[in-house]
Amino acid sequence: MADEKDLKQKAEELNGTDTAAEELEESIEEARADSAEAEAAEEETTESPEEAEGEEPEEDAGEQDTAESEKPAKPDKKDKQIEELNDKYRRLFAEFDNYRKRTEVEKTGMFGEGEKTVLLKVLPLIDNFERALQNVPEEEKDSAFVDGIEKIYRSFLDLMKGLGVEPIEAVGKEFDANLHNAVMHVEDEEAGENTVVEEFQKGYMFRDKVLRYSMVKVAN
Repeated sequence: MADEKDLKQKAEELNGTDTAAEELEESIEEARADSAEAEAAEEETTESPEEAEGEEPEEDAGEQDTAESEKPAKPDKKDKQIEELNDKYRRLFAEFDNYRKRTEVEKTGMFGEGEKTVLLKVLPLIDNFERALQNVPEEEKDSAFVDGIEKIYRSFLDLMKGLGVEPIEAVGKEFDANLHNAVMHVEDEEAGENTVVEEFQKGYMFRDKVLRYSMVKVAN
């Protein structure tokens, strides 16, 4: 009887051990399953960042290629020298053109001043011819001598006209300070207001400028 109890007790212990082993194995399998699910979840959550990380280098590479293609090529040494020479040529040409224009203006001004100086020296000769002809006695006006003086005088006037010198009209004209030099003022009821009534010295224009002002008497 004692042996049967012992056997039953051992059998129960063995059964309890098998049951515990089975429970332990079940627990291990559950743990493995949980671990597998956790790893799968981690892979799902990390899959998209990895893909994004994989795409970013491609975009960076594309941007780098675009930047490299847009980057200007380094100029060649010969091209740089050609550009420098062209710039130097343009500057020299501009300076020469300015010099040419400036010298032309100066030359024209010098010629104009020279002509004006010579003409001013000729005008007193014409004045003397006019005074001489105005003071010829009546009995000598038809003489050959006076006729010769008049011809010389007219030749002087034609020469001056050909050079661009023209007399300024004064007597009977309204006083113009740009043309006339008033040296005397008188009151004259017969003359108009601010009118030139007498000319003491004839004035002349040289082209479009006054060569000599008319010396006049102005009324009213």
